[in-house]
Amino acid sequence: MLELLKVFLLSAVPIIEQRGSIPLGIFAYDIHPLIVFIVAFLGSLLPVPFILFFFNYIFKWLGKTKLLKWFYDYIDRKVKKGQGKLEKYEKWGLIIFVAIPLPTTGLWTGSAVAAFLQMDKKKSFKYVFIGGLISATVITIICVFFKDSFLISWFTK
Repeated sequence: MLELLKVFLLSAVPIIEQRGSIPLGIFAYDIHPLIVFIVAFLGSLLPVPFILFFFNYIFKWLGKTKLLKWFYDYIDRKVKKGQGKLEKYEKWGLIIFVAIPLPTTGLWTGSAVAAFLQMDKKKSFKYVFIGGLISATVITIICVFFKDSFLISWFTK
């Protein structure tokens, strides 16, 4: 039970998200992949409504705080980097951006970009949900496929 809670909470952490929590649950805790998939997916959705509704308020505050200005600049660069593609392809751009399981993509960044671009919150949540579902599926399949490979079994034993 504690391991499931760790998977759930870790999947809600920026940058780590499903990319870290699904392999942890499958490789380190040896939890059934379907259970890990569901728990990690739900955990990754946890911050999405908060980001969609409060990101812009917090972001403006960060820009005014000298101590956190570096973080503001970092987020601003990341959001502006993906802004053009997401504005052009709104629905599919956001789904694909969230679905690709690479660093600086995912539910956190996708939600932040959607909020920053002032996209419709209900639609954004739906697109992030779909992208997160695809991402969790891809990561789970990769983990299951490689679970018994020599390389993975060498590191986990």
